[in-house]
Amino acid sequence: MPSKTYDRGVNRRRGEVLADLGGQKHILVLTLGALAELEDALSCSTLQQLSERFSSGQLSAADIIKVLGAGLRGGGLIIENEEVAELSHEGGVAALAKLAGELLVVTFSPPQQSQS
Repeated sequence: MPSKTYDRGVNRRRGEVLADLGGQKHILVLTLGALAELEDALSCSTLQQLSERFSSGQLSAADIIKVLGAGLRGGGLIIENEEVAELSHEGGVAALAKLAGELLVVTFSPPQQSQS
C-alpha cells in the first residue's frame, strides 16, 4: 500500500477527516476534483444530485469504496478503488460506513458559525 498521507493535523473546516486504514493514518478530503470523480462514478450531473443521493443515508458497499477512495485521493494518496476495497479498519464494515458518512457530512454541511 502507498505511504500514509497523515503528517499534520486535520482541518475540519476544509472538510478533512483523519482515518486509520490498513494500519496507517490518512487524511481524507473531498476536494472539488474528488467530488467531480464521484459525480462521474455515480452518474450524477450536479453537486445537488450527489448531495441528495447521499442524504438518503443508504450507502452501498460500492458507494463506500468510491467515497473513501475519492477522499483518500483528495488527501493526496495515490490509490485505486480496488486497493481501497481491501483496506482494513479496526471497526470493520460498520466503521468504514461511519467514516464515509462523516466525510460526506463535513463536506456538505455548512460551516458552524462561532458564537461570541
